[in-house]
Amino acid sequence: MRSDVGQMLAGTLSAERTLELRKVPVPVPGPGQVRLRIEGCGVCGSDLSIWEGRPWFRYPREPGAPGHEAWGMVDAVGEGVARPQVGTRVAGLSYRAYAEYDLAEASEVVVLPEELADEPFPGEALGCAINVFRRSGIGPGVTVAIVGVGFLGALLSQLAARAGAEVIAVSRRRTARRIAATMGAARALALGPGLAEQVSEVTGGSLCDVVIEAAGTQLTLDAAAPLCRERGRLVIAGFHQDGLRRVDMQLWNWRGLDVINAHERDPQRYVGGIRLAAAAVADGRLEPGPLYTHRFPLDRLRDALETMRARPEGFMKALVGT
Repeated sequence: MRSDVGQMLAGTLSAERTLELRKVPVPVPGPGQVRLRIEGCGVCGSDLSIWEGRPWFRYPREPGAPGHEAWGMVDAVGEGVARPQVGTRVAGLSYRAYAEYDLAEASEVVVLPEELADEPFPGEALGCAINVFRRSGIGPGVTVAIVGVGFLGALLSQLAARAGAEVIAVSRRRTARRIAATMGAARALALGPGLAEQVSEVTGGSLCDVVIEAAGTQLTLDAAAPLCRERGRLVIAGFHQDGLRRVDMQLWNWRGLDVINAHERDPQRYVGGIRLAAAAVADGRLEPGPLYTHRFPLDRLRDALETMRARPEGFMKALVGT
């Protein structure tokens, strides 16, 4: 679906859970920018707060916002851009990608290898998983618990298992636990009372070398720290965006935990993660395909956001395509 020349369709959030598909001008790339003809965009869990509405958001949002997991074809470049050239398929950092076109800095897109031709590639999400994994220090023989198995947690389960780690996946959702097992988790446990005791039992009382909190909620943060052994590593990978958090500092201090906040803010670190993710998917070290569980055309963007909110049976990741 493509709109008239000079105009494009873009999803616009005018209020919480209120979305319109509007015709707006096609953006013109400025110096150092490229324009992407969007093929698709992943729906990120962080979009949920904007969709549902929180006191700190103002509406309407910019057309195409908050879509930020786009891939597509470069169809125009701004002044000073030699690469990527028009006609190059890329993924990268753009922020209004629930639309037919979006702009990105040329330095913040990654050329996708030929092996990924015609495959979806929500680059920001995949790059995030690679960056979290690299900061987690996971290797052969390490025992890892991943608390919260959405798209990110499932990818981390696969990456950790393929690195030779013993993976324990933790989720409230039965479907998510089953998917984690298919991604390589040796055990999949329910998030709830008695979790620390179960993990202690399956690890012979030693608990976990690395625990990754991957959901960004108080519940998963509370559950993660008790799974860490003394001098273990607690990695905060979930996006905590809804205010203050409470932590058990006595536990963190008593066990001498190393705590790593694994969200990157430097765009070039994100781009580096996307580049590594593209190579990993191209050569089969990372296989995200089974996690793309729901797909929607752009004119069903509302349905995609609602599906992400409701998380029906089997849900992992929604993609929106134009």
